[in-house]
Amino acid sequence: MGEAIRVMVVDDHPMWRDGVARDLAAAGYEIAACLGEGAAAVRLAAATRPDVVVLDLQLPDLSGVEVIRGLLNAHPSTRVLMLSASGEQQDVLDAVKAGAAGYLLKSASPAEFLDAVARTAAGDAVFTPGLAGLVLGEYRRLASTPATPDVPQLTTRETEVLRLVAKGLSYKQIAERLVLSHRTVQNHVQNTLGKLQLHNRVELVRFAIEQGLDGE
Repeated sequence: MGEAIRVMVVDDHPMWRDGVARDLAAAGYEIAACLGEGAAAVRLAAATRPDVVVLDLQLPDLSGVEVIRGLLNAHPSTRVLMLSASGEQQDVLDAVKAGAAGYLLKSASPAEFLDAVARTAAGDAVFTPGLAGLVLGEYRRLASTPATPDVPQLTTRETEVLRLVAKGLSYKQIAERLVLSHRTVQNHVQNTLGKLQLHNRVELVRFAIEQGLDGE
């Protein structure tokens, strides 16, 4: 079975926060911490080492962007899944640019939420339907001013995986398409991130779009 995925829940609404934690615990996740303030979450991240942080955008002490940056500085391998009532374009883009792995609206069903946490832990970029297109559209806009001088050499397989990542396929779908194991796909993505000095899958998608790898 392996170790349980460790999840930190950060939301300033006690009833909502506790409900999310209960759903996660019932689904077999280990609750690393359950907090109402961003500063406390950042302080505890290095010690508790959560695999996933479920983070509300609106907190009383720090902005969501500040919390994301603090969490990733404290524990870079943590994946941050935003769970917010706001679907405003700027809120979504700011969170993703800061390093959030995904963005889910609080209107999502419990099943959708648990699926999003599982996929985030597995390395997928997870968004409420409609928001993924918004993020990719912004990256395409940014890519209209190209500039990546010394791009490190990727292997044929790494480029193949990168092309499918850019098209929005999950690791499971990529593994099935290329007849590889899920772990092998993850390893290729991690190697590519290292070569390109990128931090997460969202940055990887942006790079791939800039290189024109999201087309046919």
